[in-house]
Amino acid sequence: MTVPKTLDAPYQSPRIFGPEYRTASLGILLVVTLIAFEGMSVGAVMPAVSEDLDALDLYGMSFSAFLIAGLFANVVAGLWSDRRGHAWPFLLGVGLFVTGMAMAGAAGSKELFIAARAVQGLGGGAVIVAVYVMIARVYVPEARPKVFAALSAAWVLPALVGPGLGGLVAATLGWRWVFYGIVPLVIPALLMLLPALRPRGAGTGPDTEAGVAPAPSGERSRPLAMTLAASATAVGAGALLYGVDLLHLNPGVGWSATLAGLALLVAGLPRLLPRRALMFGRGLSTTVMMRGVLSASFFGINSFIPLLLTQVRGFSVIEGGVALTIGALGWTTGSYLQSRREFDRPRLVRLGAASVTSGILLTLLALVPGVTGWITVPAWVLAGFGMGIAMTSVNVTAMRQSPDAEQGANSAALQVVDTLGSALTIGFGGVLINVIGHDDIATGYTTIAVLMAAVGLLGTAVAGRMREAA
Repeated sequence: MTVPKTLDAPYQSPRIFGPEYRTASLGILLVVTLIAFEGMSVGAVMPAVSEDLDALDLYGMSFSAFLIAGLFANVVAGLWSDRRGHAWPFLLGVGLFVTGMAMAGAAGSKELFIAARAVQGLGGGAVIVAVYVMIARVYVPEARPKVFAALSAAWVLPALVGPGLGGLVAATLGWRWVFYGIVPLVIPALLMLLPALRPRGAGTGPDTEAGVAPAPSGERSRPLAMTLAASATAVGAGALLYGVDLLHLNPGVGWSATLAGLALLVAGLPRLLPRRALMFGRGLSTTVMMRGVLSASFFGINSFIPLLLTQVRGFSVIEGGVALTIGALGWTTGSYLQSRREFDRPRLVRLGAASVTSGILLTLLALVPGVTGWITVPAWVLAGFGMGIAMTSVNVTAMRQSPDAEQGANSAALQVVDTLGSALTIGFGGVLINVIGHDDIATGYTTIAVLMAAVGLLGTAVAGRMREAA
């Protein structure tokens, strides 16, 4: 009798919560959930922070400090991950994030609070990139769609309860405990991730020979050049956002800052991305850019839906947030469904971009007399579903197309275009609202929606270029 060979056994899809990956998966999810909770809850406690520190101008500066620092950390962590592995960028990032949380809780002035937000941005930016590299180097390719789906789910609970819980903690214990309370929760996450942070032994890595990635080479492996490019991009983004925000109040200063920011972005951004990315070159270049296109279209209108509902349709603030909450559930559903089996990823991204575009256009029905404002709920479920299937597919495809020595650089590029895409479209949307006038929100929203739908259509048209040239 012949003994069955191992190859004869039925194939079982890897389980990310099975014995092999359980602790790494739980650790990654806990870290990402904590970062997400901080991001979702900080907006709810900013009124209390501003009042306590006597800083009504704290809002914009605190978010800008986090953004600029995070952009810079994305690139440095990616470079470091490619050259030395993902462990130290991750550990340093967690350390900086925790330090920033403690600093924010202890801040006695607005200057210290803004500095704390910058430290948090450095930590959060490094952690996210290191996590992406960790996924590429710890999990087999078949498991990665499931991990990225789980990461999407890790944002849902903070999105649902973060603002409310943050406000409750601020009202009962004080806003400082919103920051202090997260610090001790990092310890169990680090303990669970220790196995995934240790250098692999020979032959244990899923993608690399002898478990060690080859030395990085090429333009995006040069520390000094990449650091300068990251600095130019981060400062340029901050200057651009500052400038466009001032255009309607102080055109001279606004245009000066805007043009300076654009010049810095032009100088720095192309060096952080794969070749021909800004021209949507075939393969990895378009894959990376699709992350920015999707974020730009979705978040460029996401931030203004509550404004539409509260200012035009007379919804309460709570009612205005329902569409966004349910949209987050649509995102999670889409991300889960794409992980059930292997798909043609470019086709799935095209479907996702089309769904986002359709969702954006459907929200315009809320401006039609006789149509309920609640039409935004199914519209944003559709848009969220599109983001769920498309964003995860972009991440999976980018890791598959990345040489081992460029996983860090490409993970950083994904984060950079994501952050810039959403931040810049939200910023320009705010400018349109201010220019058109707060007494004509309907026209402002329509203009923003049409522009963001055009961005979504661009994504639908170019998604097929994610495929490598034949």
